[in-house]
Amino acid sequence: MAKRKIDWDENKLKKWIQEGRGQGEGKDYKPWLTVTDFSSRGRCSRLKGIKTGRIHHFMADIETWYFYLLEFDEGNKITDIREFYPLLDLDEVVHDKQDFSKNLFVDKKTGCPYVLTTTFLITVKVKNGKTSYAARSVKSSKILERKTTLEKLEMERRYWQIKGVDWAIVTEKDINRDKAKNIEWALSSIHMLPDMRFNEDDIVELGSALQFRLANSTKSIRSVIADFDYDYALDTGTGLFLFRYLVAVKAIKIDMETPIDLNVPANSIQIVRDMEEGMRSAGG
Repeated sequence: MAKRKIDWDENKLKKWIQEGRGQGEGKDYKPWLTVTDFSSRGRCSRLKGIKTGRIHHFMADIETWYFYLLEFDEGNKITDIREFYPLLDLDEVVHDKQDFSKNLFVDKKTGCPYVLTTTFLITVKVKNGKTSYAARSVKSSKILERKTTLEKLEMERRYWQIKGVDWAIVTEKDINRDKAKNIEWALSSIHMLPDMRFNEDDIVELGSALQFRLANSTKSIRSVIADFDYDYALDTGTGLFLFRYLVAVKAIKIDMETPIDLNVPANSIQIVRDMEEGMRSAGG
């Protein structure tokens, strides 16, 4: 976990609120915490979100892994992902705090109260066009035995319970790391798309052609991809890019729970939908 490098006082609190931190939705949301607020020690990262179209900030690998799972939600029901969501109205919402340590949420030097954050606030599309929310606190299991961590999590639990929002703790034990890595591998193709020399019609045509070949071949995926590059006179690696893109837009379905094996028979892949529909669904 990265180490906070900022001094905390009332002026800093007012400045962050004026900057719009913790406010907005979708591409306009600004997380309460960013990687520039922390020292270089740790595993900070910045990633371009596909659902939101903005840069997301993470302070630990476990947060990044969980983010990928949210980005690739199977039912395409998640419409927004807000990391480090601040509980700015905590005092107004939670009145029962007598059983907490007195100085738990206060800076020791300045006496200024800290702003608690929940790692992810997730917007989910439900029936009849309505939305619901889910809050997830992503923590390493190693720190769950710490009293301060448990008290902070209990405060979050009470806050979201009063708000009527589903809340849960997520640890590395709840995350399939292989799946997260597979999703990262597939979704990176969407970010690569602007640098490819194909227009949208080309992607649809080539992707559909590759789908057909995969579905009707007993050769390995690797062999089908290599033959595809050769037969279409494409640069080496183009077929692999298209395969990753097909996975990313959920036009084909493969086993994401274990490391992806390109040596399995191509016809073991499930064709889910045509390329054009997949691109529309992914916003491509």
